[in-house]
Amino acid sequence: REHAAALRSQEVAEAVTTERLRIARELHDMVAHSIGIIAIQAGVGSRVIETQPAQAREALSVIEATSRETLSGLRRTLVSLRQADRSGPAPQRSPLSPPAGLADVERLAAATADAGVSVDVRRVGRERHLPPDVDLSAYRIVQEALTNVVRHAGTRRCQVSIDYGDEELLVEIVDDGRGATGDGPVHGFGIVGMRERVGLLHGRLSVGPRPEGGFRVAARLPLPAPAGAPAATR
Repeated sequence: REHAAALRSQEVAEAVTTERLRIARELHDMVAHSIGIIAIQAGVGSRVIETQPAQAREALSVIEATSRETLSGLRRTLVSLRQADRSGPAPQRSPLSPPAGLADVERLAAATADAGVSVDVRRVGRERHLPPDVDLSAYRIVQEALTNVVRHAGTRRCQVSIDYGDEELLVEIVDDGRGATGDGPVHGFGIVGMRERVGLLHGRLSVGPRPEGGFRVAARLPLPAPAGAPAATR
């Protein structure tokens, strides 16, 4: 009985640690992206407030909308954490926010454009329903990559490609900016979070400067076979 109790205690501790890591990743991705946009827009507003008041008002509107959305997400997170604390020693996986996925990439691109970086979104292959963990992870990888473009690349445009293959999903974000620097994206927690997400899905992640200039993030995530596809033969 003591051995069983010890095992149960260890399982609970591991469940708590796993949930906290998940929450940490979600909070980082959500807050880092929003704060990056707010910082850019605040800089724009302060520079043009005297000479271009209309553009300054637009920047303030973006800051207000982004702040409200982020605060709403943080509030949902705190509520879910309090509910998990009251539910007993073994926390249940609780949603931090309405599920995000690749269907939201265009909205993400629009928010990034408000921060001064135009995003060209390209989709290849037959779009279809994805497993929720793959869909969310792919979206978060795009979000983090765009955050790094806004904060570090020093460019006005980038490209997001989403390729729905039969066996894997390829998500690629490229820009023509300054590439990696001493305090650039390869040295932050964002890339670490990307690697964790991809690793949990048994995928592959490639991150680094491009030979022709700029930076590239590419994630390959395994997919289940499409419905109706012939079974693989040995």
